[in-house]
Amino acid sequence: MSILNYIDTHCHLDGEEFAADRDEVVRRAREAGCTQIFLPAIDLPSCRTVLDVCAQYPDFCRPMLGLHPEEVRADWRDQLAAIHAFFISHSSFLISIGEVGLDYYWSREFEKEQLEAFEEQVRWAVDMQLPLMIHCRKAQNEMVAIIKRYANDLVGGVFHCFTGNEQEARQLLEFPRFVLGIGGVLTFKKSHLPETLAAVVPLDRIVLETDAPYMAPVPMRGQRNESAFIRHVITRLAEAYGVSEEKICERTNENVARVFGV
Repeated sequence: MSILNYIDTHCHLDGEEFAADRDEVVRRAREAGCTQIFLPAIDLPSCRTVLDVCAQYPDFCRPMLGLHPEEVRADWRDQLAAIHAFFISHSSFLISIGEVGLDYYWSREFEKEQLEAFEEQVRWAVDMQLPLMIHCRKAQNEMVAIIKRYANDLVGGVFHCFTGNEQEARQLLEFPRFVLGIGGVLTFKKSHLPETLAAVVPLDRIVLETDAPYMAPVPMRGQRNESAFIRHVITRLAEAYGVSEEKICERTNENVARVFGV
């Protein structure tokens, strides 16, 4: 395969899954053409590990900090206060607020708390003029309602791991400063995502991601995902849009620069 240059906008490289061979994972990513990896935190402990890993690979790994909706509990205010302290002390290094959002897939036990925690972090994004990395599962209408309230003041962001239909895509595209994060699901045999994207999503509204170690693309499905595997997503995107792989990389890199300013 030819060398392409691309950016992985969402990878949990700080996770325990990479503890034994993180250097090799980074090496493989570089060899595959990955020029940057963006790391989202999900809770207070991962704020520390994300910052540590990014310090190990400066100018290659970039940090995002936030409280993931599945980590929201009754103590969410205390967690956010502690995470906010990291923002203040590391503000010059941070490229985004994330991974934040809403997730009602497994449970609605902390539905109210999730809504409040998400809106608080959206306000941070306005105050700090940083983009958002948004996780949303089984809660798109609720998420959209919150974003609408702040849309004029937000600099933008990513709707991470988009796997929806044409109607859901159109709803998200109504926020012109936001893009859709596309990863391994695109390559799954039963996925309708290639047709959905080609039908309604312009190339200037997508970015590449892995969500590693999760959701490895075909033919790596079932394995631990890593940034080098994005090559398979690029190939499938090029097929869906009827353009070259180089064009996919060129446009998605431009989109990353526009949204994140890096």
